[in-house]
Amino acid sequence: MSGSLAILHCLRAPIGGLFRHVLDLATEQTDMGHRVGVICDAKNYGEAAETALRNLAETVCDLGVTRVRMSRQLGLRDFTATRAVKRVARQAEAQVLHGHGAKGGAYARLAARTLKQAGQELRVFYTPHGGALHFSPESLKGRIFMGLERRLAGFTDGLIFESDYAARLYEAQVGKPQCEMRIVLNGLRPQEFYEVVLDVNAAEFVFVGELRHLKGVDILLQALADVRQKHPATVFIAGTGPDEKQFKALARKLDLAEAVTFAGHVAARAAFPRGQCLLVPSRQESLPYVVLEAAAARMPIIATDVGGIPEIVAGTDIQLIPSDDARALATQMMSFLKDPAQFAARAAELQTAVSERFTVSGMARYITHFYVSRLLDPAR
Repeated sequence: MSGSLAILHCLRAPIGGLFRHVLDLATEQTDMGHRVGVICDAKNYGEAAETALRNLAETVCDLGVTRVRMSRQLGLRDFTATRAVKRVARQAEAQVLHGHGAKGGAYARLAARTLKQAGQELRVFYTPHGGALHFSPESLKGRIFMGLERRLAGFTDGLIFESDYAARLYEAQVGKPQCEMRIVLNGLRPQEFYEVVLDVNAAEFVFVGELRHLKGVDILLQALADVRQKHPATVFIAGTGPDEKQFKALARKLDLAEAVTFAGHVAARAAFPRGQCLLVPSRQESLPYVVLEAAAARMPIIATDVGGIPEIVAGTDIQLIPSDDARALATQMMSFLKDPAQFAARAAELQTAVSERFTVSGMARYITHFYVSRLLDPAR
């Protein structure tokens, strides 16, 4: 197959690592000569998201950026969203429909099934990005979402995972893939590799991420309270989220009001100079961009041994810690305070390793080649 492909990426919320992945993939595929479009929720997700979507529409997406009302929860709006995705894919004569996240993946696969029945020649791909797979299979939500994933599996032409961990989680939660799959690591651009320059008033530690239980901010605060019995350390927290009020209340309860700065949303590159060492106390992760970005900035990192983080630090001397363990986190924080040079040396080692293994160009090339291989398969 030669020439350009008509590719549509479908996702719900244009925020976080999932959106970063779609931005990078869409931009790189356009540079490769393909015609690309994006479909996402019509809700306003803030100035940064709206600016990024405008830039996509104006400079990247020949097939446009389409905003559709999408619901985070299951509901009637899912039917209207699926119809809208089907309409856009039909009008664009899409050859590839790539769903990202649980909702994007569901809309893409349901729309593609109907379009195929109507005779349109296209293939549909799904990248879970963690999401619904992090629900406990014993919970009601977990049973519902995993049941839906199993139903949708038969409508999928290709599965793409950003880490070996995500592939293993999918098989454990949903089942052995019924279609071909690829593991394609997320990537960074060459200009993202540099050495961060700290602000003169930088805190000892910085956290960048969504303020919710999954990210372990409560563990961070408990560890900080322990550390401050021995050292007057401070933390700069960049992010917002559903559990922000609870974390602020916990900080007050632990007498940390003067030791913690809740700064709201701050982009990772702007937040890194505000702390000497990045804390990633997550309970669950897929392949977190914040760890990749910090590695590229040669930031010392203290992170939990969850999700795809071990795959990022593989082959280096970075020592990961158990999740949900405030004492282990406090011990590592004290180790950094006592010997920051050791952590800086590990950060330099990690930067080199990440620069060799995680590239946007490689990511986009491998994914697009997978599209082509499935389009050439007459069995689908």
